[in-house]
Amino acid sequence: MSKTAQPNPLKSFFATIVIVIIFVVAICIYLFVLGNPSNFEGGDPNNHPIKEGFGKWLGTVYKGGPIVPVLMSFFLMVITFSIERAITISKAAGTGSIDAFVRKIKSHLAAGSVSEALAECDRQKGSVGNVVNAVLNKYQDMEKETSMTKDQKVLAIQKELEDSTALELPMLEKNLTIVATLASVATLTGLLGTVFGMIKAFSALANSGAPDTAALSTGISEALINTALGIGTSAFAIVFYNIFTSKIDVLTYSIDEVGFSIMQNFAAKNK
Repeated sequence: MSKTAQPNPLKSFFATIVIVIIFVVAICIYLFVLGNPSNFEGGDPNNHPIKEGFGKWLGTVYKGGPIVPVLMSFFLMVITFSIERAITISKAAGTGSIDAFVRKIKSHLAAGSVSEALAECDRQKGSVGNVVNAVLNKYQDMEKETSMTKDQKVLAIQKELEDSTALELPMLEKNLTIVATLASVATLTGLLGTVFGMIKAFSALANSGAPDTAALSTGISEALINTALGIGTSAFAIVFYNIFTSKIDVLTYSIDEVGFSIMQNFAAKNK
């Protein structure tokens, strides 16, 4: 019987709950940490940030406006789901080196010891071990099968490989869509916040009736906070997404390599 993972709808619900919690946390940080009265002149968040100290930077970020907590939630989502994917993919790789596992499976098959190969799968665990275990079980079943031709048996083993892989890979790629989406949405949201900030700065300048270079510079710097947060979040998301997709590609290649070796071995033994 295959040991491949089964889709779990609770995990999709869990991701939704995590997103909501992160958004609430980001709002709390914006209001109570960045918006702390001690970060502003006169203890009033409506005033300019204080001139020096760490509170100056916190107050400046707060002045970025209501888009800031949205961007902060995006950043926290990228970090949270990246950690979750790192743990999941690490478990999927199993307990040992993937390359060493592939070599051992090939060696056991060449020696005609399928039982040893199965034992190696149990030691390796992870997605690669699970898929290879399922394919090897099908390999043994086909060796006992007498009513099918060799080509039919090879196709049955290939189908088992495809089915087992199809069950494992979605679990590896789960939530990566969120990270990929944030990579583009964060930048656009940051630019949107900057546009709103610039509109606000120039409107205040127009309403003042007299040029105020200092006020305009402050308004522009506060508006650009959104761009900085958006680009920073996008950069993190792109880096993590590429790292995880590369790791998944390695696992996929290993599964394909072992699967091809198993089918070749079966075809060679059953001429």
